Amino acid sequence: MPKFLLTLIFICLTSLMWCQSSQQEKLEERKSQIQKEIRENEALLQSVKKKEKSAVNVFMIQTNKIKLKEKLINTTEKQTKLLGNDMYINQIKINKLNRELVVLKEDYARMIMKSYKSRSEQSRAMFILSSNSFLQAYKRVQYMKQYTNYRKLQGEEIQSKSTQLIDYNKKLNVQKTAKQKLIVENEKEKLSLEKEKKEQEKLVKTIKKDKNKIAADIRKKQQESKAIDRQIDRLIREAIAEANRKAAAENAKANPTAVVSKTTVSSSRIILTAESKILADNFKANRGKLPWPVEKGFVSLGYGDQPHPVFKSLTVHNSGVEITTNEGATARAVFAGEVTSVMILSPVTKAVVIQHGDYFTVYQNLSSVYVNKGDKVSIKQNIGKIRTNGDTGKTVVKFTISQNTTYDNPANWLFNM
Repeated sequence: MPKFLLTLIFICLTSLMWCQSSQQEKLEERKSQIQKEIRENEALLQSVKKKEKSAVNVFMIQTNKIKLKEKLINTTEKQTKLLGNDMYINQIKINKLNRELVVLKEDYARMIMKSYKSRSEQSRAMFILSSNSFLQAYKRVQYMKQYTNYRKLQGEEIQSKSTQLIDYNKKLNVQKTAKQKLIVENEKEKLSLEKEKKEQEKLVKTIKKDKNKIAADIRKKQQESKAIDRQIDRLIREAIAEANRKAAAENAKANPTAVVSKTTVSSSRIILTAESKILADNFKANRGKLPWPVEKGFVSLGYGDQPHPVFKSLTVHNSGVEITTNEGATARAVFAGEVTSVMILSPVTKAVVIQHGDYFTVYQNLSSVYVNKGDKVSIKQNIGKIRTNGDTGKTVVKFTISQNTTYDNPANWLFNM
């Protein structure tokens, strides 16, 4: 029974190690991704600092960098903990092998001593010849063969376990080195994080001197944003009405006696055809798995009503998410669909509206557009170049998702946001 329990514990520990090894690989991948994002963020920060006239925008990018560093520290700590668990399990295996080797070597030594005492061929022959019957003699011969084989197997087992012990000790030493490296790396990142936070504190002091100016700027931008939202809302309603008119016309051809209701045509909800329903269902099925509307970047302004990053008493509203990316970046469709509108928001900015059944995605702040109204687009297809603000040096795309005219948080739809 004790042997069975030891075997069961060994199997459990081995399974746990395999699971932890898989987790360690995932954490290493995540850490690499975070480090890549930090490098991109640092490059973006340096670029913006050269052109920036407003400390608020630097603050926003700096805030994201701090969050990424905190994620990196947290991921490294998880790695260190998992490595510690692996080391503990390996030490248990080493202790078990040491105990087994002690028993095996003692037993093997007794067998060698016994074999040495009865080593002469004469004593072996006498042992067989002194048998009372042929059957007993045969059994004694078999016993001697089994004894020799058992001794050989014991020697091989000792050799095997000794090799395992060497391997586990090597592995443990490698793990100790790796763990120490992670600890040093984490301490370095913590110092870097403290430095970033001190820089941010200086920025906050600079920003707070211009509170009135910043508040007035926020109000102005909010008014502009609401005006654009109204334009987009109008265009979406027009697209809905147009889609319903087409559906009604097709229905009228199929059923000439049917009466088309005006309220159906001017509805704020699309009456889905069989084809558009498939597209809408596919779009909905990918909730939380859609690609980002840019290849790389970070969310610099989230969805809905939220306090200003510095002045918590100031509320900022956003109908979508704003994603800061690199200069020269392009916006891309998050799903297959049809372009229903290409808007000119100002002399230097445009927006594209794409329909996916009864869902709409909107891509704002484009300096140039690669698609036209009526074009069919595929997932990840480039639809326009994102404008870089000449005053701030920031390259930001505003992205919204709505079902008919009801907006939703893009974070619920985009992968890993």
